[in-house]
Amino acid sequence: MKPLISTLLLLLFVFANAYSQSKSGLKITGKITDVSTSKPVEYASVGLTNQLTNKVVNGAVTDTTGFFEIVGVMPGSYAISIDFIGYQKKELKDILIKDGSKALLLNTIAMTPSVKMLAEVTVSGHAAIVENQIDKIVYNAGNDITSQSGVALDVLKKVPQVSVDIDGNVELQGNPNVRFLINGKPSSVFGNSLTDALASIPASQIKSIEAITSPGAKYDAQGTGGIINIILKDNRLQGINGNVNLSGGTRLENGSVNLNFRRNNFGVNAFFSGNKQLSSRTPSTQDRLSTNISDTTTIRLLQNGYQDFQRSGYRSGIGFDWTLSKKDNLIGAVGYNNFSSKSAGITDIIQTVFNAANAPISSTDLIRNSNSNGGISAIDWSLNYIKKFKKDGQELNVLYSSSFGRPLNNYSQIQNYSSEAIPYSGTSGNTPGNDKQTNISIDYAHPVTKKFLIETGVKTVLQDINSNADVRVLKSALNQFVPDLTQSYHLNYNMKIYAGYLSTTFSMFNWLNVKAGARFEHTDVKIDYPNTFIPSYNNLVPSLIFSHNFKDEQSLKLAFTRRIERAEYREINPFMNLSDPYNITAGNPLLKPEIGNNFELGYNKAFNNGGSVYIALVERINTSDIKPYTTFYPSYLIGDSTYQNVSVTNRQNIGTEYNSGVSVSGSMPLTDHLNLRGNFVVTQKRVVNNLLLTDNVTNGTNWRFNLNATYLLPKDLILEGFGNYSSAINTIQGKRPQQLTYNFAFRKQFYHKNASIGFTAINPFTKYISQVTTIRTANYIATNNVLVPYRSFGISLTYKFGKLEFKKGKDQSNDFLHSAPSTDN
Repeated sequence: MKPLISTLLLLLFVFANAYSQSKSGLKITGKITDVSTSKPVEYASVGLTNQLTNKVVNGAVTDTTGFFEIVGVMPGSYAISIDFIGYQKKELKDILIKDGSKALLLNTIAMTPSVKMLAEVTVSGHAAIVENQIDKIVYNAGNDITSQSGVALDVLKKVPQVSVDIDGNVELQGNPNVRFLINGKPSSVFGNSLTDALASIPASQIKSIEAITSPGAKYDAQGTGGIINIILKDNRLQGINGNVNLSGGTRLENGSVNLNFRRNNFGVNAFFSGNKQLSSRTPSTQDRLSTNISDTTTIRLLQNGYQDFQRSGYRSGIGFDWTLSKKDNLIGAVGYNNFSSKSAGITDIIQTVFNAANAPISSTDLIRNSNSNGGISAIDWSLNYIKKFKKDGQELNVLYSSSFGRPLNNYSQIQNYSSEAIPYSGTSGNTPGNDKQTNISIDYAHPVTKKFLIETGVKTVLQDINSNADVRVLKSALNQFVPDLTQSYHLNYNMKIYAGYLSTTFSMFNWLNVKAGARFEHTDVKIDYPNTFIPSYNNLVPSLIFSHNFKDEQSLKLAFTRRIERAEYREINPFMNLSDPYNITAGNPLLKPEIGNNFELGYNKAFNNGGSVYIALVERINTSDIKPYTTFYPSYLIGDSTYQNVSVTNRQNIGTEYNSGVSVSGSMPLTDHLNLRGNFVVTQKRVVNNLLLTDNVTNGTNWRFNLNATYLLPKDLILEGFGNYSSAINTIQGKRPQQLTYNFAFRKQFYHKNASIGFTAINPFTKYISQVTTIRTANYIATNNVLVPYRSFGISLTYKFGKLEFKKGKDQSNDFLHSAPSTDN
């Protein structure tokens, strides 16, 4: 109820402010027509300039009848300029506004067509695909013609310093703890399954992706690896316009529709997208040895089976932006997300027990049938008010955003002896829940001088998670599942974050640019899970960036940022997934926040031909480091049920992790037709595991690189090749596998570049990618081999429609549904 009251008060303030402005000052009206046809000139720009200061003080855009209205004009001497494509610019001078005047009606203003009329105007240029900024790298996917098929996971692979593995896990500079935003705002859909959420966003809707490696104090402190902000496409054209995108292939199908309507200073936009990853079979094997110290026996477990996996989802939303006056913008949006994934398979199991002399003493052959489902439906909504003041850069930003998600995860499995048809054991689990997040922030920027900016703000984050675990076990005598009250539970998780920050940007000695700030966050967590108590804690999060610009488009920066990693919904939920009763996974409600201290020394060079290179030395130190951790149990009790020969994996605070590395990324147009982009990262990882008394230090070197080549052929045909490689790396309990993916694509533009058709082939010469992972503990070693079906072929179509009228209204703001707000804390 409180957020609703806050929203109503904000709306009341906005409308009152707009009304008061419209009541003060003079109103100027007029009509613009064509001198030869006397027809109205639509969407012409009308600017009002104070002749004393020579500054533009207000403006308007003509409507479909050629009429315009400028309000809030104070006494003075003004000039009015009228401009529109295809007409000679018109200017009226010495318009005198006196005290006591109420309205000024100008005569009809006739515009003369230009002497040289163009049937068509084509604007072309080399748009930058990769931009290096002081705190982030921006990958402009909308400028990459070949990045229009697939989903967000495919686009992320092309972002410098970002890596995506075969399973869809994302890392930024080698760190998987990344804060994901859409248009600068969080969403509850990321808390249930990040991979599923990213697979539900079509690539054709992505305008750009920001990899923020050195977030300033105004950003949320969440995410020790940094922030990845996905900005969806916007549109500033007057009238009605939009685009349609369709993709179909052997593994993935998706489609999206975007519609935009803009009239003068009010715009509405809407979109719908749907996607489906077709069912594919994933074979897998596990070979593991475990030792029972109490009876000196050794068990070899061989599991050989497959899972048929598929994924689907859809998204929809509508938003508006309204420029109430030259200084006041109101922006709002509401969106709906729904995605799900499911898998089902059969596994053959052979379990052999050996005595101390390594002689077999028993053997068991089993068959397991299992299936699992996961997904979420979520509604996001937001309201943003932006107030600009007299000083350039002085701004007040009030943002209210909220997200309500319904995550759902369930599984079931039954096991029977190979010689018997009736199952002897089985379990099922169902965990429906609610995840509600509310963010309220107020940001203010004040330029003291042209070279000294102060930014400050406060923010409240409220999150409520409710989850029910309904667990059932198979009673073979009854041949049905019955509730297991000892494993079932209800979980309430409530987190409140109260934050405030102060940041300054200034120049020292006219040589060194400094951005310094600090953010304070108080976190209060309450959880009603038995025997669980999480105390409140405070975090002071400083950030400091030094930079210097040299001649010839060169710059150097040194940055320090501190970040926090709080556990997400799936990580804290203690629900145990028994779809494989020999390999159990669970959440951990006792996870403490991970603290990251990140250092970066970076050099950037831009070239005249549009190329650029960025070299960075990176040091990242994470304390209370959160990692998946596996423990083996010869016998494990869950409720009233005892499971034998079991490994249990959850996430734990294992100790401290040190990452030292170098990253080189660049883009270089070798010719007018050939462009190369690449990224190379080498990281030395050292992990000190506090959970172990001996052999508690893990060292490993990982190197990753990708290379993208595009070649422009005649008649708007573009060819592309892309390859990505990541080496194997040691983990705290084994080794993570190497990965190699590659794809080829071409795209043909036609119909004045308003339409295009593309073809993509991913790993065309290899049906599967073999992923071999090893896990070792003191009494357990397992080798898992998963054959991931990755080869695919697809075709995509895009079409843009609508009137191309590039006329700007009064300080039109960014589209909130499809672009990030000017501030985010």
